[in-house]
Amino acid sequence: MLRQAFSSSSRALRSSSRSLSQTPLLRTQLSPAPIRPALFTPARAARWYSEQVDTAAKKEGETSQAEAQAAETQPGQDQDAAQSTTDAASAELKKKLEAKEKEVIEWKDKYLRSVADFRNLQDRTQRDMKAARDFAIQKFAKDLVDSVDNLDRALIMGQEKLKPAASSSEAGGEAAAAAAEGGVNQDLLNFYEGVKMTETNMLQTLQKHGLERFDPEGHKFNPNEHEATFMTPMPDKEDNTVFHVQQKGFKLNGRILRAAKVGVVKNASS
Repeated sequence: MLRQAFSSSSRALRSSSRSLSQTPLLRTQLSPAPIRPALFTPARAARWYSEQVDTAAKKEGETSQAEAQAAETQPGQDQDAAQSTTDAASAELKKKLEAKEKEVIEWKDKYLRSVADFRNLQDRTQRDMKAARDFAIQKFAKDLVDSVDNLDRALIMGQEKLKPAASSSEAGGEAAAAAAEGGVNQDLLNFYEGVKMTETNMLQTLQKHGLERFDPEGHKFNPNEHEATFMTPMPDKEDNTVFHVQQKGFKLNGRILRAAKVGVVKNASS
């Protein structure tokens, strides 16, 4: 548009100068003095236009150079920005990975603990079930040992009555012969033998179910199995030895059901 304005003004100046040169009479009549050259001549207009064009071209060149420099620096900036974005993303992913690894370790620890607890629970349950099976008759056995004790007392009293045959605990001909020699009542001997057989059968039956009777006479005193009812010094016996059994003990599947009541040797010198 600037160029069009310059061209239109130069054409207007040329046409005005041409018209003035074609009418000399009018020019002489209007101004008898010589006409001064116009300040804005075509040559000056062209020179001004060329200066404007040069300035515009210079500005355009500077702009293009700035754009070129910007274009040259832009890839580097873009690369730096991309690198920083990549670093930030990698750092964030690394943090997430570390968090996931910690979570995996925690879950693995929880899993191992749960497995260990479950196995412990299984073992404890099996032990409890076994104990329940083994000691299910514990209450019944405690009530039953009193009957066994009564049979044992009856046999002790029978032995006192059958002194000639008391030295032998065997049933049959030897006991009968001893009874005949000592003049012992045969009916009493038969009764004694019957009670002895009943006790033996009962103890065998109880042993099948884990209930056993033990006689600690002559053994070392064990506070876990024996209950000392009295102590007395006996120089001819070793200290802390059971010399008398007042009541025999019972075990149920290896566990003490009832401790034996015993007398223990306790010498003063020890």
